[in-house]
Amino acid sequence: MLADVSLTRMNLMKMKKRYAIALRGHKLLKDKQDELMRKFMELLEEIKSYRQEVENSLEKVHKQFFWAQGVMSKEFLEEAIMVPQVSLNLTTSQEQVFNIQTPKLDFHIEGDIYSYGFLFTSQQLDLALDGYKNIFPKLLHLSEIEKRAELLASEIEQTRRRVNALEYILIPELKQTIKYISMRLAELELSNQIRLMKIKDIVRKH
Repeated sequence: MLADVSLTRMNLMKMKKRYAIALRGHKLLKDKQDELMRKFMELLEEIKSYRQEVENSLEKVHKQFFWAQGVMSKEFLEEAIMVPQVSLNLTTSQEQVFNIQTPKLDFHIEGDIYSYGFLFTSQQLDLALDGYKNIFPKLLHLSEIEKRAELLASEIEQTRRRVNALEYILIPELKQTIKYISMRLAELELSNQIRLMKIKDIVRKH
């Protein structure tokens, strides 16, 4: 409450200093918010383009697999892919992107993707499995940049809240407090001057 504010010049100087810091902090946060938004929009464009590429690749690989289903008997197809001989080692780490810690996925594939003989299998199945293997790194990268966008959006929201708190709450309150203290100090100073003038008049008359 303004009524509880200490009406001293020292307190006025403190409030002006806080006000200057708040203005500077607001500008820095606003600049950060604008830069985050710019990078976020760039990332969305990258995701849109990369997702389309991945979906197109998946569509082609799925067609190869469907063709394999069409030319192979169900029993031979199930037997061919029943016991895979491939192991996948997936590791996660942290990578700093836009001053935000984002997950980094790395993998290593061991073994042969063709865990079957070629006598009763089709070329379409070979192409499909090879396609799935090649598209896996793209899927991982897509998940990385989508998670990056999610974290960036969260950072933008937090920054926006801090900017709004400064712009619409703290800065107006400090400005109002500084105005109030300045006005009250001016009133007190004027009152003291009037009192001194009256004292001087009394002294002169006596």
